[in-house]
Amino acid sequence: MATEKRKMTKKRIASYALLFVALLYMGVMLWHTYKPLPPGISYKGELHQVENVEFIYDLTYSKTKSKDHYKSELRIFDEVFRMIEDAKEFIVLDFFLMDDYYDEKEDFPQIADQLTDVLVKKKKEFPDMPIVYITDPVNTGYESYESEWFKALEKAGVQVVYTDLEPLRDSMPLYSGGYRIFLQWFDFNGKNRFPNFLASDAPDVKLSSYLKLLNVKANHRKTLVTDQAALVTSSNPHAASGRHGNVAFKVQGPIQNDILESEEAVLQYSSGGKLPRIQAEEQKGPYQVQYLTESKVMDALVSDIEKAKKDDVIRMGMFYLSEQEVIRPLEEAANRGVNVEIVLDPNENSFGSKKSGLPNRPVVQEIRENTDDKINVRWYNTVIGQYHTKLVTVQTADKTYITNGSSNITERTLRDYNLEANLRIIAPTDSELTDEINAYFDRIWNNEDALYTLDVEEYQNSLTFFQRGVYALQRWAKLTTY
Repeated sequence: MATEKRKMTKKRIASYALLFVALLYMGVMLWHTYKPLPPGISYKGELHQVENVEFIYDLTYSKTKSKDHYKSELRIFDEVFRMIEDAKEFIVLDFFLMDDYYDEKEDFPQIADQLTDVLVKKKKEFPDMPIVYITDPVNTGYESYESEWFKALEKAGVQVVYTDLEPLRDSMPLYSGGYRIFLQWFDFNGKNRFPNFLASDAPDVKLSSYLKLLNVKANHRKTLVTDQAALVTSSNPHAASGRHGNVAFKVQGPIQNDILESEEAVLQYSSGGKLPRIQAEEQKGPYQVQYLTESKVMDALVSDIEKAKKDDVIRMGMFYLSEQEVIRPLEEAANRGVNVEIVLDPNENSFGSKKSGLPNRPVVQEIRENTDDKINVRWYNTVIGQYHTKLVTVQTADKTYITNGSSNITERTLRDYNLEANLRIIAPTDSELTDEINAYFDRIWNNEDALYTLDVEEYQNSLTFFQRGVYALQRWAKLTTY
């Protein structure tokens, strides 16, 4: 009898212990999914009138589906280098990924080397000029090694700030809950014995770095501000990204201070410190510009899409498309007669590795079904690299609403998980800027001088019920990497 009582007691204790762990796990997941963001994160700047907005883009293309004899038009980082050279008082950069590691046997531009050289030269010429570079800890393999590029910058006197990702919300709660309770406390001997997740020629990393990587959170921004101008882009100073398709916009005026204010918020909670500001009066130009980060990008984008009426035009060039809070308004717009044209990356490769086509291919199937094929989709002909662009335009009779920056149309980028940064522009529909953007889209949509895009059927196949179920489950459980 006593033995049975002891067994019952042990079972009861085990049940209580299991219940406690389950409640703790649920509590940790919920808190870190919805906890308050650091001050200044999820930023909405004011609308500023400006006289000019400069549209800059990179494209890589071929006349066939083969990468033989491909061509690249690369302008964005040439402009970045010019802006650094033209700076007179300060330079503030925030780029997600900066290195020149890659596995593919291609002639990639060594952008990290070039950017490092330009910044070091600038610091030597003007040793008292503040230069601040904010970046993501992915560049150290999540604390497994020192980046040779950032080490050279620090040696030259550039202030390098690795963003603290810990205060950000968890986008992968099923994993991150367990990581926070059980795994984050262990260093696992601290040996760099595992291959780097960026490229095979990059330094080896610790097991703990892989465990951090699986949280899938990042400072994904791509911005540059000097006392002279600001640039917001989708491009990284990263060799293997050097032939991606990307877009940037360059602006001047009080919006530079909005970007600096937003970047200072990251600086404040990561390492402390202040950023400079410029003295600038409001302009009286034809364009309005606004700086938005995180979920404020989605709020504005949905609002702009809802402005479109019958016979208006929405054009999108996008790397990832999966966020239903944006997809549904797009479908509704198409169903009320708006002409919607989308150029997507086929999600076929990532730095030489084969990809599954997620999320774009199942999403395309869904939106075509939901609109009776009213949404027109073409795949970018990615003979090399990716179509990494994040550009959306909503063109009405008199105004064109434009957004571009680091934000993909995904939950992770638009719901206050990653740090993201976009520039929103309102341009007259008959303006020079709108004409330039339309010429860009016309060129790739109509394959004017090369095979830029392919028919939707090129990569689109009917997913089985099981495949769509797996995709839906991944999305529901937040078990995605996009």
